[in-house]
Amino acid sequence: MTPRPIIIDTDPGTDDAIAIWLALASPELDVLGITAVAGNVPLALTERNARQLCELAGRSDMKVFAGCARPLLRPLVTAEEFHGENGLGSTDLPQPTMPLQPGHAVDWLVDTLMAAGDGEITLCPLGPLTNIAMALVKEPRILPKVREVVLMGGGFFEGGNITPAAEFNIYCDPHAAYTVFSSGVKLTMMPLDVTHQARTNRDRIAAVRAIGTPVGVAAAAMMTSHGAHEEADRDKDGGPLHDPCVIAYLLEPNLFGGRLCNVQVETGSEVTMGMTVVDWWGVTDGAKNCTVMNRIDADGYFALITERLARL
Repeated sequence: MTPRPIIIDTDPGTDDAIAIWLALASPELDVLGITAVAGNVPLALTERNARQLCELAGRSDMKVFAGCARPLLRPLVTAEEFHGENGLGSTDLPQPTMPLQPGHAVDWLVDTLMAAGDGEITLCPLGPLTNIAMALVKEPRILPKVREVVLMGGGFFEGGNITPAAEFNIYCDPHAAYTVFSSGVKLTMMPLDVTHQARTNRDRIAAVRAIGTPVGVAAAAMMTSHGAHEEADRDKDGGPLHDPCVIAYLLEPNLFGGRLCNVQVETGSEVTMGMTVVDWWGVTDGAKNCTVMNRIDADGYFALITERLARL
């Protein structure tokens, strides 16, 4: 089977790290490059973290580009309280020796998509959608080149995790999200409604730690760090492992269930800024523009992650 070409757009981030490693460990996917964006931590850390993660996985050949350092219109909001000061749960990884690629991530996205065939490349945003929106605005002709955008973001029945109404990735740059969701591109969304069902309990973390490799040990440490915040704040056994849902869906779509809906992104109200308004019951005549996931086989999900990370 020919590997599926993907581009990972990311703001690492502890759960971003697991998603990147899951993709790099999976021969079904051809990771063309990684584009970094400001989000969980500022851009100087996200691009560095992406290179550290690639090197730890033995993939210093991977192309990593730095993208947008702030949202389109709003000040940058970060999430060190969840991801640690360095973005990786304060996990101490070696400084990267692989270079950051020259040029801007948005330019590379445009050039790579324009050189591709129609419906060839899948975009996998794990953070704010700033880079993706900028690429779509800069060169609208890339739209037919995109096979699908599979993203982690949003929430509806679960509410928000940064405000009562909004999930962090969408809230961080709601205008970019509005641009992507209204572009006509094929969208699949992994919202809090599904990711909150994928919790890193102690047994699941222990299985990853037992891999015993540098990647396995680092992944378990990041999962523990992220989960500790959730346990303290929400009386839960472990935290949700959000971003790897994007990659797991490409590998094992049967682990997930959802429905095609109309989804709109709120940008007009500070109270509900960044809310993803999902017409789950079809009560409007809005075009169905996004497949929204709300079910996951969590045991199968963590088994997949553990099996694949053991390959690195």
